[in-house]
This record gives sequence, structure tokens and C-alpha cells, in this order.
Amino acid sequence: MALESAVEIAPAKGKLGVLLPGMGAVGTTFIAGVLAVRRGLAQPIGSLTQMGTIRLGKRTDDNVQPIREYLPLADLDDLVFGGWDVFSDDAYVAAERAGVLEPPLLAELAEELRAIKPMPAVFEQEYVRNLHGDNVKPEGTKMDWAMHLIEDIEAFQKQHGCDRLVGVWCGSTEIYKEPTAVHQSIDAFEEGLRQSDPDIAPSQIYAYAFMKLGIPFANGAPNLTLDFPAILELAKENQVAVTGKDFKTGQTLMKTILAPGLKARMLGVHGWYSTNILGNRDGEVLDDPDSFKTKEVSKLGVLDTIFEPQRNPELYGDIHHVVRINYYPPRGDNKEGWDNIDIFGWLGYPMQIKIDFLCRDSILAAPIVLDLVLFLDLARRAGLTGVQEWLSFYWKSPQPVAPGVYPEHDLFIQLTKLKNTLRHLKGDEPITHLGAEYYQ
Repeated sequence: MALESAVEIAPAKGKLGVLLPGMGAVGTTFIAGVLAVRRGLAQPIGSLTQMGTIRLGKRTDDNVQPIREYLPLADLDDLVFGGWDVFSDDAYVAAERAGVLEPPLLAELAEELRAIKPMPAVFEQEYVRNLHGDNVKPEGTKMDWAMHLIEDIEAFQKQHGCDRLVGVWCGSTEIYKEPTAVHQSIDAFEEGLRQSDPDIAPSQIYAYAFMKLGIPFANGAPNLTLDFPAILELAKENQVAVTGKDFKTGQTLMKTILAPGLKARMLGVHGWYSTNILGNRDGEVLDDPDSFKTKEVSKLGVLDTIFEPQRNPELYGDIHHVVRINYYPPRGDNKEGWDNIDIFGWLGYPMQIKIDFLCRDSILAAPIVLDLVLFLDLARRAGLTGVQEWLSFYWKSPQPVAPGVYPEHDLFIQLTKLKNTLRHLKGDEPITHLGAEYYQ
């Protein structure tokens, strides 16, 4: 049943430029994947926007529509790709080096991929100590770097004739940092840029450039990039949609699937031990303790929010939650996530669950990038600004919409919120399962 509160959504006319800070394994797998899908060489498996459906009204109505037809999303044929990287390799060479996609598929896409060359990146060795590249911006202040990025973005838009732009951070995990005084206001942050304040990370400079231009931005790493007052103030001032952080791909995806099920059955948890083995560039970066700390904080926050130990102390009040990441080059992008979960049930009797998830990190991340690109573009055309909580579905560390509001980590609640937001945008009733008509 349609309501009168449908949001006016501008049509998705013209080209949509997709700019990626970081064009390594995740970025090139995403780009090559979209090129392959639009040429009919593969299916967009894992993408909610391309393969998901949404139910409208009662179950007896049997009104289930593909999301890509229900909403005025940008067409894959209209996407144009660009970005920055510390390595000068074009997208074909970078994808070949990453070793995620098979050579025959890359050969089919070679001409298009070779045409995509990264712009010199904003980079500070202190923030990613195990990464060494020479395709970087010349020396200058951090404000100089921000202005260079703004020039890059404007030049890309003009060169490719893009009507709209979206940015998604697909770069490396930076060292762990807490917000400082420089992050508390726009004025303080801009003065910090002029003074090259050491607490301003490269990812924050990208975020600033996108916010200044009013371009939606998502943060695919656990960095302090969008979640501090100055950037959120700038997003509000320029009416920009933002979301992040840290793509929810392998092990954390499994946690947000399993933990809600354990909680739903009121099964207790004594401990959850998680270890990861990966050998790609991300694994090399995370081999640095300070970069690992950033990832660890992101991964550890999931269970506390789902289990609510303060409300369920007998079941979850004393969980030993351990996360480890081990860099093992022979594994490449084929990450292994191993979990041992010590649970207990009726009368306190112990049980165990063991999971060995042999996953492909970039294969799981690429469809997330696609969905975020299309949904952030939709948000902009619908006039949505600030933190997009309905996109929490994609994040290890969803951003809260306001101070004191805890982020939702339960994957199934996140999916319900996402789909209900889509229904709201179209003026359709949310699905709450409260009315008897929804049980028919």
C-alpha cells in the first residue's frame, strides 16, 4: 500500500563517477567485476542492489520486486572509474598483481582496465608503515594535498563528463588514532591542514576533499576517517551523505550472523576466539601492530553490541573475546577465518562451535563497494544527508547517528532497517510484522 510520504528522488541521468582512494585488490576486483557483469561475462553475486528483492505489502499479495527495478538506481553501464594509489600500476596490472581474478577473465577486460590509471596518492609513511610506493603527491602542507585532491576530482569529472560522483575508501588500514583537538571543529581541522598537524591522517584529507565538494563518501577501512565532529559538521554544512566504517566481509560477517542466533535462543557464551590468516597487501599492512590495533578495535566491538552483556550478565557478562590476524604470504587474497566459540546451554552445560571460513576477501568486499556506490548516489538524489544508518548492513563498525546512540550490529535487524528505508523512500509501508495482515 503506497503512502503519501514518498521522497522525491531525482532521476539517475548521465554518468556516475566512482572514485576510489586505493586501487589494490579490493578496488580492482570491484572495477573488473562491474566491467565483467555489464559485458555479460559474470553475475553480480553478493550484491543486494543487483540480485536482492524487496517485498511490498502482505505476503498474500505476492508482490516481491527486484531492488534494481524498484528503485531508480544508477545503471552499471553509466559507471566511470578512477582513483588514487601509491603504486602507479594501471588497473589491469594491479589486478594481475593482486591475484584475485583468473587471467582469462582479466584478458577479456584488459583494454578497459589498462585505461584506468591511478592518480598520485596522498600518503604518509607513518600512517601505513608496511606500505612503500612512489606514486604520491609532492611535498607540501596537508592543505596543499587537500587542494590537489579537489583539483583531481574536478578534473576527473570534467574529463569523463560525469553528472555525479561518489567516493569509497578502498585503501589500507591506518595506524590507530583517537580524535584530538584538531578534529573537533571545521576551523580547527582546516588550521590543522595548513599546519600539517600530525594527527590528521591521509584518509581524513580525502574525506575533507569529498565533503568540501559535496560528494558522498564511504570508508571501507577501520580508520578514523568520517567519524569525528569536524567532518560530520562539514557533511552537514554541505548536505553530504556519509557512511562507514570497515567493510563487513569474512569473519565479522559470520559473527553478525551467528551471534544474533545464539542470543535469540538465550544460549550463553564463555569465549569467542578468532584468528585470521591472509597474505595480501592488507595482511602485510596489518602486520604492523599499530595498524592491527585499528582493525582489532573494529572487530571487537561487534559482540558487545549484539549480546548486550549489561542486560544479559548471566549469559554474556564474562566473554573472553580474542581476535588475531596473521600475515601469511602464501595465502594471498584467500583469507582463512577460524573461530572457536565456547557456548553453554540448559543448566550451564558446555558446548563448542568451530568454524573454518575459507573465504576470498576481495570477492566478498567488491559487491559491498558496488552497493555502497549505488545507494550513496541514491541517497544524494533523495536529499539524504549525514550518517546513513540504514547502510549499517555493510559495516563492521557502523557509525551511530548521534552521540549516545549505540550502533546496531545484528545483521538481520540491519537488513530490515535497510529495506524499510527503501520502502520509505518510495512511499510504501514498512514491514513490521505487527499487524495480522502480514501473517496471511
